[in-house]
Amino acid sequence: MSASSHHDPASSSSTGRDLWPVWLCWIAVALDGFDLVVLGAVIPTLKASGDLGFTASSLTAASTLGLVGVGIGAVAVGPLTDRVGRRVTLIGCIALFSVLTLAIAVAQDTTQFIALRFLAGLGLGACLPTALAFMTEHAPRGRGGTAVTRMMTGYHVGAVLTALLALVLIEPLGWRAMFVVGGLLGLATLPVMWLKLPESETYLRAVADRDAGRGTVAVRSGDVVRGRYLAVSIGLWVASFMGLLLVYGLNTWLPTIMGEAGYSIEAGTGLLLVLNVGAVIGLLVAGGISDSRGNKPTVLLWFGLAAVFLALLSIRMDSTLVVYGAVLLAGIFVFSAQVLVYAFVGHLYPPEIRGTALGLAAGVGRIGAIVGPFLGGALVTAGIAYPWGFYAFAVAALLAVGALATVPAHLRREEAVAA
Repeated sequence: MSASSHHDPASSSSTGRDLWPVWLCWIAVALDGFDLVVLGAVIPTLKASGDLGFTASSLTAASTLGLVGVGIGAVAVGPLTDRVGRRVTLIGCIALFSVLTLAIAVAQDTTQFIALRFLAGLGLGACLPTALAFMTEHAPRGRGGTAVTRMMTGYHVGAVLTALLALVLIEPLGWRAMFVVGGLLGLATLPVMWLKLPESETYLRAVADRDAGRGTVAVRSGDVVRGRYLAVSIGLWVASFMGLLLVYGLNTWLPTIMGEAGYSIEAGTGLLLVLNVGAVIGLLVAGGISDSRGNKPTVLLWFGLAAVFLALLSIRMDSTLVVYGAVLLAGIFVFSAQVLVYAFVGHLYPPEIRGTALGLAAGVGRIGAIVGPFLGGALVTAGIAYPWGFYAFAVAALLAVGALATVPAHLRREEAVAA
């Protein structure tokens, strides 16, 4: 294949054509942020109104099974996006999530509500690894970390906007309005995606090379869990599991744990906001450092510093400013550490199996997203969430460091498949 037939994203990264995929993938991730917050936003109304007959246990089931659906969707979509491409897969997954989210608005009982949350989760879970694969391949050479981390700011912006939307909509219109808006926003993106989202050129080249028999080694989706890739995948899965354990555990329990430490409810809620502000700052900074210093050293440093600042939160601080500063720093490193794992996955695997690798990393991570709130809840129930919750979270970050230390900084496909 001649050099002229290769597209260099760096040569036209500022054009409108190149910016459309960036924004559309950002919006796809923002829908994930909507889903993170929407159930928590409507739970108080569902409990108070008695609508649909929800109990504490059925609300827990709705929350957990929604995340299980997201995890299954993430794992299942990998081979699909590697087989049929990024474009059709992402459009299809957003359509599925949007229609099922609209359907939740007309659920008549708890069973329908929970089933629809699970099914919507299948579509939503498939969006993230597909968008990650696309952005990794769309980025200019050597800028994959920046592309992925900036895209993931959509997750937190989506979460914040959804929380603000809940303050405006739920009281006058009821909880169903949140799912109507979420579903309609998803559907509104579909025509734009159909018109403006191209197929990944890296993916198209990989398919053309495979079909033409070019390349020394054939790579298949199953190779993610075979040969040299198996050990690499396990290390990345452990890190992804620990990363999302921290993200969801802290988002769920930080105000409660700080309350046990003697801080006010208002302070606890404010600290949760600061934590997520730190997340956005971390995402904007981490990608550039990863691109200039390398994926592996950056993600190891990020998880290591996350462990340090989480452990420091176990110390009772008299100065409010110091407490907010410590939580801000924890947010900067905890949340972007997880996203750097995705950037590392995108760097290590070839495009033929990149979607599968990202889907598995995201899917295993979603198990951590379920375990994190459960762990925090168990410590709160036992009355030892402060300070042991912070120690437990710090240990999780250190386990991610240990797992990532076993993963090579670079991997040539010939070595991986032959091993």
